[in-house]
Order: sequence, then structure tokens, then C-alpha cells
Amino acid sequence: MLLYLTLHQFALIAEHELRFVDGFNVITGETGAGKSLLLDALSLCIGERADTSMVRHGAESADIYAEFDVAENEVVKHWFDEHERSFEAELLIRRQLSSNGRSKAWLNGLPVSLAELKSLGRLLVNIHSQHAQQALLKPQFVVDWLDNMAGLTNLADQTRAAYLTHQRLQRKAEEIASADANRLDKIALLESQLADVEPLLSIDYASVEAEHEELSNIEALMQEAGMALQLLDNDTDEPDANSLVGRAIKLCDNQSAVSSTFGQVAEQLYLAQQQISEATGLLADYAEQQLPDPQRLQELDTLMTLAHRLSRKHNLPASDLVTTAREWQIKLDELNAQPSSADMQQQIETAWQGYLALAEQLSQSRKAEAPAIIQQLIAQLQPLALPNACCEFSFVRHADNDDFNAVGLDDIDLLFSANVGMPMQPLYKIASGGELSRMALVMQVLQATSAKGSDKDQDARPMLVFDEVDVGISGGTAQVVGELLRQLGKRQQLLAITHQAQVASQAHQHILVQKHHEKQSESILQVLSDDAQVDELARMSGGVHITDITREHARSLLNEVNR
Repeated sequence: MLLYLTLHQFALIAEHELRFVDGFNVITGETGAGKSLLLDALSLCIGERADTSMVRHGAESADIYAEFDVAENEVVKHWFDEHERSFEAELLIRRQLSSNGRSKAWLNGLPVSLAELKSLGRLLVNIHSQHAQQALLKPQFVVDWLDNMAGLTNLADQTRAAYLTHQRLQRKAEEIASADANRLDKIALLESQLADVEPLLSIDYASVEAEHEELSNIEALMQEAGMALQLLDNDTDEPDANSLVGRAIKLCDNQSAVSSTFGQVAEQLYLAQQQISEATGLLADYAEQQLPDPQRLQELDTLMTLAHRLSRKHNLPASDLVTTAREWQIKLDELNAQPSSADMQQQIETAWQGYLALAEQLSQSRKAEAPAIIQQLIAQLQPLALPNACCEFSFVRHADNDDFNAVGLDDIDLLFSANVGMPMQPLYKIASGGELSRMALVMQVLQATSAKGSDKDQDARPMLVFDEVDVGISGGTAQVVGELLRQLGKRQQLLAITHQAQVASQAHQHILVQKHHEKQSESILQVLSDDAQVDELARMSGGVHITDITREHARSLLNEVNR
């Protein structure tokens, strides 16, 4: 339930806090006074987009606050749980619009995204626009209304999703079919490239390259090892490193008692002598080894020749061939994993059968629920100066499977006749403007109070908002509409804009919007009662010049309600 709507520097409204009652709230006022501003402000608080024109001229920003009582609303509590937000019995939404075009929103003092606000807003407020009667002319509106009334929205959504899945698979199959030849060419090329480099995949190229380089020069390397060995340790009269280091150690040892430096040097030379000895052993082994097996060198020659050939062929460094081959293998696996046209046809057929099953179930459910819904529609229409109204849903199965669509298997029309003995025809062909407006109102009321939703707790129902609820009606029909809305207001909170005194007189709270022109135009809001309400109803009934007769008529309307 909406408790308060507070506006600050919003369009023509400078500052106002408006309290709403639990029941039928009505808004009246001259054309252009700013009645729709309240609906605009409420729309912003439930996540609708804004523009800079909503900021009052001369102000830097506009603020709108909407306070709701949701203490017993289990649906809203569940929303707070799902979004991991702390639930409070009184819910406060703040929306701020800046003159630079920026917009911010807060929920109970914490920032909230417009997407979150919109999903929460659907649970709090249900706005029916003044263009509903134009929507009646669109076949999809009738289908959606039938599904909503019959409680088939989920099944309709599943059917639509199944159809779209089938369409997506068909498009994918077409893409695969057109790309199949190119795909097979790519597979053949990758397989050929991988076969080329397959002998290199099991080796460490860097190690093979190093081994090949060494074995190709082994005799020269052995000679160099022998020469190095002679320099380190030999049996000739030529001085070698080992004997020279030994002599240096002896000299340093002799002087170590005189200077500690000699002692430190001697220790370092002992280590050097050990390292020379180890190096000598390694060089001796290398210089005296047997020549390697010629077959091993031939194997290495073959691998290196292949690596260099493939390097030139694929324009890659030989050292990168193995890494690149792994990338080729990944691409090949991806191409092989793609479904073929034959695989796709099986998926498409399975998806189509799934869609048909859901669509057939939806079609039968719609036909089963339609008669009861039509009875409700006629029962509400007849008191609105349509005593002979007849309605019927028409279901025409598409002749060709290719004509089946996301909506289902049938073309669905709402047939209507307002006159005795006249055949029913699609509503959009024969209904007058007044008939369309009454039909739109009744359909919106029925949707808001449908039997399929009657098991919901009253506190969980969103506030209903009707914009220009009385378009195309007057007189006694307006009286019936007002009574209908008052009865609806006893079940859930309701807000409506009206130009009919008969409708406004039925409200539990009457809000007047007037435009004042002083230094800057401003819309003023006022909750009416007693004589002020009588004067407004008299204005609505009699025009600019209010007389005792129009006042008396206004009082009679209020007295009729209060009986």
C-alpha cells in the first residue's frame, strides 16, 4: 500500500507531500493542470526512465520519495530475500533527477539499480495507461490478456522459449551447412600440418639441437679437452696450473704465521686446487672417451633436417614448431567437435517436437478457460450501457506448420457485437471508440482481480493505477464505472485520473490538481472534502460557471455514495 508520495522541485510542483488512503483515490483537475505528474512521479519510483524536463525550471535537481507499507506483503519480503537486502515494514524509495541528465535511486537509504527498482516496482504498482484501448487493436494484447486471465502466462512463456530455441537451432544449422565445405578444408589442412610435425612432437627440440651440435664436432672437442688438460696437469717439464698453484700454496703457508692474509690466500688456493683436480678429471674423461655411435648422429641429422625443412615450409622458427603444433591440435579438436548438419537436424527435430507438445497443451488450455473468461467479460460489460454485448474468443488453427509461431498454433481474435441480431466480428473491426474504452477498462479490472489470482493475500496485490479511466464514457455509464472502481478499491488500493464527476464522487479520497500562474507556473495539490469537494464535482458537471443547481447535483452524487 502506498502511504506517501513526496515531490520536491518536480516539473510544475515545487514542494508537496501527498498522503494516500487504502481504497479508491481519485485525481481531478482542469486539462493541463498537471494531473499526470503524480503518475509520472510514481512511475519514476518504480524504475521508469527519466529526462531533464522533469526537473523544475531553475532547480538543479528533483527528488521524489514514495513510502509503502509492506509489513504483511510476503511477495515483497521474498524479493528482499532474493536480492539479499534487509526487509523493513515501511519501504522508502527515493529517486533523484539532476538537471545534467543524471539519475540516482535509493531503497531504504541504500543505492539501488533501475533494473532492481523496476522488478520491485512491478510488485508494488500496476499502471494501466490511457492508451489501453489502442492496445486492444493489436492481436497480441488479446492473447496476452487471455493467458493472464487463465493463469497460463508461464506455459505461454515456455512455449515462446521453445519456439525461439527451435528457430535458433535452425539458424545455426544453416550457418553450419554454408560453412561445412570451408570447415572440412580447414580440418584437412590441420591434419596435414600435424602429420608433418608428428615426428617432432615427442622430442625436446632444444636438447636435440644441443646434442646434434656437440656430436657433429666431437673429434675437435676431444682434442680441445686434451689441450686444456695439458695446461692444468702434465708430466712434462712445462709448468702446469696444478703445480703452479701448489708452489703458491707452499709460499703462502710459509708466511701465514707472519700475516693472516697469507693464511686466507692459502685456504682459497687449496679450494682452487681441488676444483682444478675435478676439472682435470672431467677433461680426461672427455678427451679419452670413445667416439659416439654413428647411427645416433644420423638420427639427429634426420631430425634436424626435418625441423629445418618444416621451419621453411611453415615460415616458423624451428624452435616454435612444437608449440604451434599444439595450437593446431586445439583448433582441430574444436572443428571436429562442431556438430555436423546431420547432428543439427536431430537437435532441430527434438526441439520442434518439444515446442509442438507445449503449444498443443497451451492451445487446449486456452480453449478450456476461454468460455468462463468470456462470461466474466460480458457480465462486466452489460451494465456499462452495453446490455446486448456479446463476446467470444475465436481460435483458428494455422493451416501450415510453417505458420506456427511463438504465440502458439492458433490465430486468436476477440469477437464482439453490441447489438441484437448482429454477428460477432473481431473487436478491432466494429467497436466504436466508446465501446473500446469500456472494453479496455473492464479487461484491465478483470485482469487486476482475476480469479486465478484471488488466492493471493490482499496485502500482496500491487496498487492499481488507471490513467484517464473514463475516456469515451459519460452519464449513467460513468456512474457504473465509478461504482465498479469503488468496489475494486475495497479489495486493493486504487488511483485513477478522471474527468467525470460520477466517477470522482465514488472515491474514498479526492485529490485536486490546480495550476497557479504567478512568478512561475506551479501545480498545487489539494485533498478535498466537504464544500471544496462539492465545488470540484460541480465544476466537473457544469463547467466554469458553478450554480446552486450544479452544487446540488454534486451533493446528490456524494449522498448517493454515502447511503
